[in-house]
Amino acid sequence: MTHAARDVAIVAFAQSDHRRRTDGLSEVETLMPVLHEALGQAGLAARDIDFTCSGSSDYLAGRAFSFTMALDGVGAWPPIAESHVETDGAWALYEAWVKILTGAADTALVYAFGTSSAGDIRDVLTRQLDPYYLAPLWPDPVALAALQARALIDAGDTDERALAGIAARSRAAAAPGAAVPQRQGERRPCGTGPRAGRPRGDDGRAAPTAWTAEAVAARSAEAKGTARGPRAAADDYVVAPLRARDCPPIGDGAAAVVLAAGDTARRIHDRPAWIRGIDHRVEAHALGVRDLTDSPSTRLAATRAGAFDAPVDTAELHAPFTSQEVVLRKALRLGDDVTVNPSGGALAANPVMATGLIRLGEAAARIHRGASDRALAHATAGPCLQQNLVAVLEGETR
Repeated sequence: MTHAARDVAIVAFAQSDHRRRTDGLSEVETLMPVLHEALGQAGLAARDIDFTCSGSSDYLAGRAFSFTMALDGVGAWPPIAESHVETDGAWALYEAWVKILTGAADTALVYAFGTSSAGDIRDVLTRQLDPYYLAPLWPDPVALAALQARALIDAGDTDERALAGIAARSRAAAAPGAAVPQRQGERRPCGTGPRAGRPRGDDGRAAPTAWTAEAVAARSAEAKGTARGPRAAADDYVVAPLRARDCPPIGDGAAAVVLAAGDTARRIHDRPAWIRGIDHRVEAHALGVRDLTDSPSTRLAATRAGAFDAPVDTAELHAPFTSQEVVLRKALRLGDDVTVNPSGGALAANPVMATGLIRLGEAAARIHRGASDRALAHATAGPCLQQNLVAVLEGETR
């Protein structure tokens, strides 16, 4: 949807450090620092927020209505207008954006959280599949992504060497100490520093590059007495042609953004990230009727959001697997002149249900600090890029 009746912008973004496990923390304890940081950036109190919307999944938490407990992190007073989506927080942002467009709110707090470590994430995500024909076979997301990667390789769209390059570039961008452009004298927003959003171990320290499948491979090797170094583990196939380095990390974390309309946004931030367009579309549920080498829903969402109306300089893509970046680049017509996933993307940190919202937040943060003028943000849900959301963010020309 483009040509909105009101100007709406992202004016604040915060995210947690994403840990491999958060057994000692509740959702509230994970969320509260992030919510306080986002509101603090915007200079707002809870009473200044007209609408609150969240994204999460009870399947990940392993209990019904877990999102209602997380509301304790927002605070019991004052009473709030609240909603929830059972999917990635990017779709919660979409709902909040629509709410502001209607004139029912001028400000909104959007947050998302995920605790992937509470169960076996590869088993949990099979519950998204068609319950009659596909789910009984229990194909996990890595196996399905491998089918997609094989289709891309067979079509000549990529090869394993190119996928390795995507993995290396993404994790280098997210490495501690990676440069984050910033205007002189500007306070660096939460979620954009050299440590923010990086994967961490159980003790909260920066974790080594032990990604989802690498951890599985390492545990298996230890059990067999054939443990090797992390570089060798990264080269192991998880499901061919995907190697450990091609797969996302398992992690728990949270993120939050603040939206504001018009003059309110300008009062809050000297360079708001204006949402010029946002749209989401979905592919057929049955994988067998889809061309896994392409993403028509992403292309249509991008068209409706106005992504092709003018060039973008930055793209934050929600691509948990290296092969999915290949699909998205093609669907979104991204050339080498576009900076893709300068944050490291989902290959660096993947708190399921918050990863898509983080893509929007990271794109907005680059606009806030003057590192980008027109950015594209993408979020996905479901197997093999089944449902896709695309937003176009812009900073005002000075």
